Amino acid sequence: MARLKELCKNEELFSRGHRACAGCAEALAVRQILLAAQKPVVAVMPTGCLEIFSSIYPESAWQVPMIHTAFETSASTASGVEAAYRFHKKMGRIKENIRFIAFGGDGATYDIGFGALSGAVERRHRFLYVCTDNEAYMNTGIQRSSATPYGAHTTTSPAGTKVPGKRQHRKDIMEIMIAHDIAYAGQTTVALWNDLVTKVQKALAADGPSFLNVLVPCPLGWGYPAETTIEMSRLAADTCFWPVYEFADGKYEINHEPKEKKPVEEFLKPQGRFRHLFKDEKGKEIIAEIQRKTDEKWALLHKKQEAFK
Repeated sequence: MARLKELCKNEELFSRGHRACAGCAEALAVRQILLAAQKPVVAVMPTGCLEIFSSIYPESAWQVPMIHTAFETSASTASGVEAAYRFHKKMGRIKENIRFIAFGGDGATYDIGFGALSGAVERRHRFLYVCTDNEAYMNTGIQRSSATPYGAHTTTSPAGTKVPGKRQHRKDIMEIMIAHDIAYAGQTTVALWNDLVTKVQKALAADGPSFLNVLVPCPLGWGYPAETTIEMSRLAADTCFWPVYEFADGKYEINHEPKEKKPVEEFLKPQGRFRHLFKDEKGKEIIAEIQRKTDEKWALLHKKQEAFK
């Protein structure tokens, strides 16, 4: 596990003074990820919240080379840069061991850029892809994505008398990436800084493509007070709504086992996007379904961990 004293000695590669909203967990995640990464690092970033608040011309929060690319092409851009690097290193033109980190929100990862990500991993490009997952298209107006949870209110899955929010459970992007025979995959959240930093270091050391899915709560899109971002992040892990685990060398390992697994409604209730679920019997049924699905996936994860011991 990462040591805080050693981490604090590292250079800050994502500077303060950017334009992120108060309580933005994405900014916290990127800062932690780059703090864990050692130079030289090259970052790739598509259009989205991260790009908007961190690199408005003529200013930039990035203290590493960063390539801004189109919404759907973070992975394909990273694979091209990594391939060029391998060629120039083979020719003796580059001596440094450079690592590449591609970022993308859930919309750019689960949906629009999924084909590019799948192709880059299948081709075995050595880079780390980080999904900063705030569970909707926050930058363009809080529209639902395939990462949006069942029952959540968004501008394109509005809660009303006929439709109680999003009607589908979210896509399991971790299992999809594991199915690609990826070198390393991990899921975590910003409240568990030590886990996040450790997973970044493991992912960058992996001999092949790696993937991190990081839950980054959004005060605006989720509808909670900005000062409770870390609390929301921790509740997601402690209710097992967001399981914290990793996959490496063909084995699953749960990295955060709550001492007392909390009911999922403790995570849902503080959020405006789930407020409608606490008003009537129909809402109670949806909460019960979310709890059932959460328990089912948590139990299955335990079985997978045991099966590969």
